[in-house]
Amino acid sequence: MISKTHRIVGAVELGTGKVSALVGEISRGRTLNIIGVGLAQSHGVMKGEVVDYKAACEATHYALERAEKKAGTHIDEVWLAQTGGHIDSFYNEVSLAVKSADNIVTQLDIATACQLAQQKELPVGRSHIHAIRFPFRIDGRSVTNPEHHIGNRLEVGYWIVHGEESKISDNIHVVSGYHLKVRELVLSALASGSLLTTEEEQLHGVLVLDIGKGVTDYVVYRNGHVFATGVLPIGGDHFTNDLSIGLRVTVMQAEMLKLRYGCGMVQTHDRNEKVWLTKDDMSFVDRQISKNTIEIITATRAHELFEVVKKKLGLKFAPERCRAGVVLTGGAAKLSSIDEAANRVFGLPVRRCEPLSWVKDELNDPIFSTVLGIYQFGLRAACEHPARTQRKVGLFSKLKNFFS
Repeated sequence: MISKTHRIVGAVELGTGKVSALVGEISRGRTLNIIGVGLAQSHGVMKGEVVDYKAACEATHYALERAEKKAGTHIDEVWLAQTGGHIDSFYNEVSLAVKSADNIVTQLDIATACQLAQQKELPVGRSHIHAIRFPFRIDGRSVTNPEHHIGNRLEVGYWIVHGEESKISDNIHVVSGYHLKVRELVLSALASGSLLTTEEEQLHGVLVLDIGKGVTDYVVYRNGHVFATGVLPIGGDHFTNDLSIGLRVTVMQAEMLKLRYGCGMVQTHDRNEKVWLTKDDMSFVDRQISKNTIEIITATRAHELFEVVKKKLGLKFAPERCRAGVVLTGGAAKLSSIDEAANRVFGLPVRRCEPLSWVKDELNDPIFSTVLGIYQFGLRAACEHPARTQRKVGLFSKLKNFFS
């Protein structure tokens, strides 16, 4: 039970390009107001993993300090996003005989099945992040709550998400260095997916791609549940690096060219059309660059990125089981015509993250999908599995009044 009238919960994302910290005030009325936001340029984090502890702490603590200052209060606890190539997942299912003589399923049957389904041993050095329950089945038929149903066998499965213990600990240690307790870890892909898809889309099947600066997080929903999740060490930085090498410009100049002229599909076919790289763009001399060449480089990278995702998913991706299509978010999702590139590879309708009516302009940007989705994931978890999540996220019941 929550004894305080209000609870102040922080949501934090340690990204390759930025550190985002939100402060949410949760009241007994089960409403959430975002009352503070803090941003910092990320340092010491590469592809979702801490590589320089001191630099990562400085950036993260600055963002947290800014968020608390704007909120006018201190954070009680933190929910922390998790990403990185070390993250993996698997599905584990158990089937148990119903114990009672009359074949009526009891709470003991349910608790035993859930416990066993979550207890598959992880390799040494791995740590649990999530255990997401799928629907129960009794003799093969799906049921929401199996208690008091009659049957011979009770089945339940969990999607287990896990990561390298040392890298998860590094992330937690960065936040705890600000004298805050990390109460919950939330996989970035699940945060974004929870925020940007409806229950109906998840039922029909949908693929969500969050293309950040250093990594691409993905989640596939099927029949209303998580079917596959993962992280690829490819992101917006790869577009920038390709431009830097291909055009022989600095990384900073390449980033500028990407933001101004990058495309997911080639749109300029006149090779004589040029754009200027001027002295104001950190160049020693004014220089003309082919717009067609810029577009070819970024379009090639976009195509390769989506092909890598498709190959990684393998048989887990089936267009006929993904009728709600593909959703793109993250900073690189703002690239012109990148949705067309995704459509060409996946053969499905593609939409980009759209502005959310309940979020103020300051956060209405695809780069905030993960940190906002942390709260949304907590909301859905509390609603779908109240018994399991009462201790952790039972206080979340709805989101509203952002930046009241």
